[in-house]
Parts: sequence; structure tokens; C-alpha cells
Amino acid sequence: MKATQYEGNKTFTVIEKEIEQPAKGEVRIKVAYVGVCGTDVHIYHGMMDKRVTMPETIGHEMSGIVDAVGEGVSDYAIGDKVVVRPLDDRLVKPSDKGFNHICEELKFIGIDSPGAMQEYWNVPAFTLHKLKETTDLKLAALIEPLSVATHDVRMSGLVAGETAVVLGGGPIGLLVAMVAKEVGANVIISEVNEARIEKATSLGFDAVNPINVDLVAYVKEKTEGRLADVVFEVAGVQPALDVMTEVAGIRGRILMVAIHGQKKEVDLFKFFWKELKLIGARVYEKEDYEKSIDLITANELPFEEMITDVQPLTNIQQVFESIDQNPDGMKVLMDCSL
Repeated sequence: MKATQYEGNKTFTVIEKEIEQPAKGEVRIKVAYVGVCGTDVHIYHGMMDKRVTMPETIGHEMSGIVDAVGEGVSDYAIGDKVVVRPLDDRLVKPSDKGFNHICEELKFIGIDSPGAMQEYWNVPAFTLHKLKETTDLKLAALIEPLSVATHDVRMSGLVAGETAVVLGGGPIGLLVAMVAKEVGANVIISEVNEARIEKATSLGFDAVNPINVDLVAYVKEKTEGRLADVVFEVAGVQPALDVMTEVAGIRGRILMVAIHGQKKEVDLFKFFWKELKLIGARVYEKEDYEKSIDLITANELPFEEMITDVQPLTNIQQVFESIDQNPDGMKVLMDCSL
């Protein structure tokens, strides 16, 4: 079978390897599609070389079909359509308080252990979620990033009629906007990339460029002065941190989606003055995956528009080089059957 390996120094190779039998408690998946995540791009840039054991197969946004089951697996059968929730929580401790998705010794499959960018993939059965027979496997590769969005929106407490401002209109930001709109919120997206603004606008979102428009004044006008009930900080840059406390209204909630690897400056006075709340959100829980599966299967949101390219697995090097050269794209899928 074909498998890809990250070798370091912005290099991927495609190798031939033996198909392995699933071990006890494992399932072998014939992988259909794998999405390229922002984390995968960070790996490509060498930013996670201390964490990723090289050479390594990466990838965690996937869909596929069960090809074989190991001893002791009874919940899945050959032919089942599945996705993987790539969280290995087998080292959970009482001190983790039952929050297995953020337990202290959590291992992220596809980063800390081999991932999905290969034709066949053996994973622990407890990581699987079964799809409905009608679920499109191409769209199902979006379930993992969509689950980030469903988790974010759930953690924010957003309800119908509230105003949500999404800072950052990339793949996760746009998925957050879709889920927020599905909840019944009024959504405004702030994004500096004009191509992404055009994409968001074409999907029916109110999207503005904060370089050209005073975002706080714009939101104030749209809300009769109330400003945002919820702000999703997805951009991960200082200007977004600067404006998030300004654009949030009284007792607004700020949901921290972006990963900030270094300490940043935040206007804490605004938290006192307006009684704001800052909420952290990391990955997802089982219920977020189930919600995302329902949304993808129903396919009433413009998920197809998120997929900007599909490439054969053997083109992995060109795909990552292309993503570097084209920051306007949304989601590239690898077809693992090619």
C-alpha cells in the first residue's frame, strides 16, 4: 500500500509498505479522504519537529470505510463508513476531572502517533464514529474541523437572536460562522484577506475588512449599539486580540479559538468595565462529533464550498508547496485511493 511520510525540512515522501492486520481492539480503515489541516502545515514548516517523530505519517481530518476488525471489536463491521476522533486518552488520570479531551497526557493521533495520509490506517476502535450510509465521504473529511467549530459554539453558549463576531475568515472561522448561523445567530465575519471575504460573502455572510472599515463602529451600527454577544477569536494575531474586547458588548463572551504559543497583550480593563468573559476551547468532545456528523449528513449548509481542491495522495509534496503559495484556499483534500 501507499503511505506518505514527513521527513523534516519541508519534505514528504511516498513509500510502499505492507498492509498490517489490526491488533486487539483496533480497526483497519481503508482511508477515503484526508483534509490538510493548519497543524499539518505547521508540521511541514518544521514548527513541530520536537513533537513529531520522523519519518512519520501525519493527518487527522479523514473519512473512510472499515476494512478489517481486530480481536475484541464488536461495535464495527467491515463496510461501515467511519471517521476518527483522533484523541488518544488512554493515559487519563483522576486529576483530569473527567475531561478526557483535554487530559494532561492526551496524545493527538496524526501528530503524536501515525496519521491518516496513507491507504490503510490502523486505529483504536474507541476513536471511531460511525457514519450513516448516506453520508458523503468527501464531505465527511470535514467532520473533524467542523467538530472544532461545533465545540466552540457550544462552549460559547451562543443562542438564536444573539450577534456573533468571528475574527478570522479562514477554514475554521468560516465553519464557526456556519454553525453560529445554524444556531440562529446574526453573524459578522472580520477578515483581511479579500479572497476570503469574497468567499464568505458569496455564502451569504456579512463579511468586512477591518483595515478598510472600523469594525467596532460597524458592529455597533448593526446592533443598535449593543455590540457583540459573542466574539470568536480565530485569527491568532495581535490586532484581533486588540479588537476582541472592544467589539464585545456588555457581559459579552469571548471564545478563544486560536492557539497563541506566546504570551500576548490583552486589555484586561475591558473585562472589568463590561464584565466580559474569556472562554478557552480546545478540540472537541464526543457530542460535538455527533452534532457535526448530523450536520454533514443533512448537508443543508454550504460544506461543498469549503473544499477548494482534491489531489491524489501521491501529490502530497506539491500540495503542501501549493498551500504555501496560495493562502486564499480553504480546504484541500487528499484522495487516498489515488
